[in-house]
Amino acid sequence: MNTQRWMSSRFFSFYMTWGIFLPYWTGWMIHVKGITVEQASLIMSLGLTARGLSTLVAFPVLSGKFSSKTLLKVAAIGTLIAIACCIPAGSFSSLLAATILLHFFYPTLMPALDSAAGVLVQSNQLRHYGKSRLWGSIGFVASGMILTAFTGAFEDTLILWGLLLATLVFVCLTFMRAPDVLSEKPAATQIQKGGLLALFRIKHFGLVLIIVILLQAAHASYYNYGYIFLQAIHAPKYLIGVIINIAVMAEIIFFSIADKKFHKYSAGALLALAALGSSVRWILVFAFPNVIVFCLAQTLHAFSFAMGHYAFMKYLIRNIPHAQIPKAQGIYSALALSWSTAVFTIFGGYLYQIEPRYAFLGMIVCTIPSMLLALLYRKLELKKKSVQSISYIQNEA
Repeated sequence: MNTQRWMSSRFFSFYMTWGIFLPYWTGWMIHVKGITVEQASLIMSLGLTARGLSTLVAFPVLSGKFSSKTLLKVAAIGTLIAIACCIPAGSFSSLLAATILLHFFYPTLMPALDSAAGVLVQSNQLRHYGKSRLWGSIGFVASGMILTAFTGAFEDTLILWGLLLATLVFVCLTFMRAPDVLSEKPAATQIQKGGLLALFRIKHFGLVLIIVILLQAAHASYYNYGYIFLQAIHAPKYLIGVIINIAVMAEIIFFSIADKKFHKYSAGALLALAALGSSVRWILVFAFPNVIVFCLAQTLHAFSFAMGHYAFMKYLIRNIPHAQIPKAQGIYSALALSWSTAVFTIFGGYLYQIEPRYAFLGMIVCTIPSMLLALLYRKLELKKKSVQSISYIQNEA
């Protein structure tokens, strides 16, 4: 089996669904279901809270008992059922319940796929993580482009149907053959190593985690209000999907060159660059609220998201034992991709009501501290490297 192709196809299929859900779901609830921006913010924040519980508790526990293939299959089927529940939801409470159910199953597919990729890299069955991950970004762009073409003609009602169809395709893929190492149940000796606290005894894990939490939290306003902000600054509706996907095109370019161009960079250096790019991105959106500058700022997604995520995966693959990878991914997904985003979604929503641009400027309360911490971590890396070099010279002498 060609594991590179297997991993690429799963990333591609999942991110086709993510390319519909992430930028359009808030707008779908507002425009199709008729709820307010505040109600949509509350639903997404509570959904992210459920997502955090799922990825922090349920995913690590289940990953110690079931194979990666089984987890992917169960999460995919649960996601399909949850999306179907959104169809009849006609009130705020029913939409809230359906979205929370969706957040319990759906986002666990992300750490499950990254965990699978990490295991394949460590077992020397996947040569290039970035090469496979870039297909996820391509899937994100493809779904956005297709959806934009159809919503321009048939309005936002197609958002849910597109998500349902794309998820059905992913469910079908989970029933196909997977690499043998992903079909194996974890050994009992691996499960015994499992406490989450054990991860924080690994050198610098806590510091790196804080950095990526801040980096990912800084995307809260963009993920939840980017779509309606583009409408507010009078971006042509038929171009909004294209503008959103500029960020993902930048992500694709980064992942396509990351393994060759950035393999010599330390995780600390990459995290510092990511935080710098993120800070510049949100300041540009605030200072120049027009479509052209927004498009230019979108290219910095290669730094704010792609480089930060790649740096964390680089740290994880080099420092986290095989048995602990799902737990590290669960913590990362819960704290960086869920709960921190939930908190800053509410914060960004409050600022958006005052002035839409403030929601983006407010994100530098995350990016500036993350940059300072990343520079600190980089300094610690250099100190460690220096000590190792001295020890090597002394041993040789």
